Amino acid sequence: MSTESAAAEVAEPDAPKAAAEPEAEAAPEAEATPEDTAAPGEDAGADASGTDEGPEAAAGAEGTAEGGAGGEPSEAEAELAAQRELRQRIEERKAARTAPVDAGTKLQGTAADLLAAVRAVESGEKPVASAFREPEPVAPRRPAPEPVRRQGPEAPAAPAEPAREAVAAVATVLGEGGAPAALAARAAAALGEGADGQLRDDPWQLLRVPGVRPEQADGFARALLGDACGPGDERRGRALTVWLLEQAALAGHTALEAAALTAALGQRAVPDPDEAVQSALAEGDVLVFQDALDDTPRGAPTAAPADVRADGDAESDEEAAPPVRVLFGLERYALAEESLADGLARVINSLPKDDGSGPGAEAWESAASAASGSAAELIRAVAAHGLVLHTGGEAARAEPAALVAAARSLGLRVCAAAHTADGQRRLAETAGAEDEAGDATAVTVAGLLSGQQGPGRDADGALALDLLVVLDAPQLDVEAAAMLVESLPDGARLVLSGDPGVLWSAGPGRVFADVLAARACPQVVSRTPDPGPVGELVSGIGVGELTEVAAPHKEVVIVPVHDAADAIRRTVQLVADSVPRAIGVPSEHTQVITPGHGGAAGTRALNAALKERLNPGPGRFGGFDPGDRVAHAPVPGRTALGRVVRADAEGLHLECDGVPVVVAKERVEQSVRHAWAVTAHQAAGRRWPAAVVVLPGDAAAALTRPWVYAAFSRAERHLSVVQGVAQALPQAVAERLAKERTTRLRALLRPQLPEPA
Repeated sequence: MSTESAAAEVAEPDAPKAAAEPEAEAAPEAEATPEDTAAPGEDAGADASGTDEGPEAAAGAEGTAEGGAGGEPSEAEAELAAQRELRQRIEERKAARTAPVDAGTKLQGTAADLLAAVRAVESGEKPVASAFREPEPVAPRRPAPEPVRRQGPEAPAAPAEPAREAVAAVATVLGEGGAPAALAARAAAALGEGADGQLRDDPWQLLRVPGVRPEQADGFARALLGDACGPGDERRGRALTVWLLEQAALAGHTALEAAALTAALGQRAVPDPDEAVQSALAEGDVLVFQDALDDTPRGAPTAAPADVRADGDAESDEEAAPPVRVLFGLERYALAEESLADGLARVINSLPKDDGSGPGAEAWESAASAASGSAAELIRAVAAHGLVLHTGGEAARAEPAALVAAARSLGLRVCAAAHTADGQRRLAETAGAEDEAGDATAVTVAGLLSGQQGPGRDADGALALDLLVVLDAPQLDVEAAAMLVESLPDGARLVLSGDPGVLWSAGPGRVFADVLAARACPQVVSRTPDPGPVGELVSGIGVGELTEVAAPHKEVVIVPVHDAADAIRRTVQLVADSVPRAIGVPSEHTQVITPGHGGAAGTRALNAALKERLNPGPGRFGGFDPGDRVAHAPVPGRTALGRVVRADAEGLHLECDGVPVVVAKERVEQSVRHAWAVTAHQAAGRRWPAAVVVLPGDAAAALTRPWVYAAFSRAERHLSVVQGVAQALPQAVAERLAKERTTRLRALLRPQLPEPA
């Protein structure tokens, strides 16, 4: 990608930048209490220090109280006797200090166990096992709260609405600058407390509001500041720097190269782009990184030694330094990517030793022998490594399912997470029954992170797992992946499984591709092909060939069209009539997929036509009627597909992935869309009995091999391709690979991995 397009590229509306932040808030660790933090140490200290003198002091007190009764020694005699006893104890203690130390004879409980453990280590013996247990507190330690179990994934809550007073104050400032009052609520939510003051001091902060473009922020600033502002305003340069990096995140980048960022700032009429970047760095809005170039082999010299140079002169330190690239990024994604790299290195290096606490090598080999092909290879790889990558298509999902079943049979705590509820359902059908506790092994990534699904967390906040298998791994962005890896306990195994040919995540990063490229762990490539004509067609696309396949039962149908109007007409005919009649798949189980939302045959135009044919109605509630198919995105990056149930004063009632959802009236317009037609990113991780892929002529430039591969592979039994791009389709499959993303994960992984033997 050129430097200009890398910074200016904006992802389609279904690829928002934030995929997991609310999930992080939804999966807190156990809260610490005074009992948790103080009681254990106090108990141990009292046990160890109160044993020596406590009993003797009590005995002396009892003797003093009983002296002087009739016939007994007088009070003076008793006092003398007590003094003699005290002196005797003092002498005994002095003698004990000069004699060989025989410590610990009076210790009890944990203190005695600890002393025995120390002595055992010094003598080379095996320490007492109980010595390393945590001392029992006075009040039992509270475990992490067990998550509430539900029948399905709960839709994430919408962001908290700002206070009315704050919104009113922001609306006043917006009005003074000529901006629409409708932005007030979003601006107050984006800028937080004191949003109105921030906008007065720095009008370009309006760029932090999603959907606002630089020319709109410039007009707002001119209206507020008058002649006091201009293109070279330092505040404008800082705001544009942050905005460009946010737009890059929408396009999948976690950082931008210095040349790309400064070039994009120059295109936005910033007089001194370098100064604008330095200002953003000084304010802490942007971070700078220097990463080693990926094409330098690990361990290889980056410059020729001085003694072999032709001119014989020694190289300077600068010339001998390894080549690096300078990158700029936002703290949010930088921290996530670095945390992910650290976590993956921890998983790779923390595989538990074969000490009898878990299944041994023989047990793993027995489980592998019971499987066959790539499934057996996967089981053997997991037995010996903490992190394993698995690649394959839809049929290859049976291999991670076999691994899950094998690990459960060995007594391990196992969980398998898919990207969507549909993927979870298909995984559960493949993996088999539930465990004895009744908790399903198959979950979604969002449900696992939020605590709504899965095994819950232990007292340290880690997932109570020995093995986590993540399917649809290409859909993981850096934030979701970092939270998953951070949640794994030491010694847990991780398997990332997915089809490398599909589109990358909607959020920033290319986690699965970067880890594959880093060659940080074993990679098991499935040899199980997807069956049928659709599977054959998709397999050819994966290697860059769009071949004609035999489809005796009309499994694959190509429908040529002349223009966008013809494409819409034929699509409606296929969904409403041809596919149900000829293939036997009803319209509610047929999904339309198209490259974008806009355009003459984008999702908006197609949904309008499909609604008119399949579920006509007045659309009294924001354009929706009961029975409409919809896509609900309560937070950026999280889209659930469902249907409208009803609408009332409470809001729009939906059923998304089997879960009832109520969307407030004021949020319907920004979070709900019709979904008879969706984009390939929205369809990721899901499959339908039949799919109709619409490729209008104006979509030719947007087609890439991963897009075609992902869209075509959403069909299980039947695929119709409404084709108006002519030769642009085979050309995209053969030549247009995935759009490059600038990320740091591969470079961050390199220095943390052991050198190859």
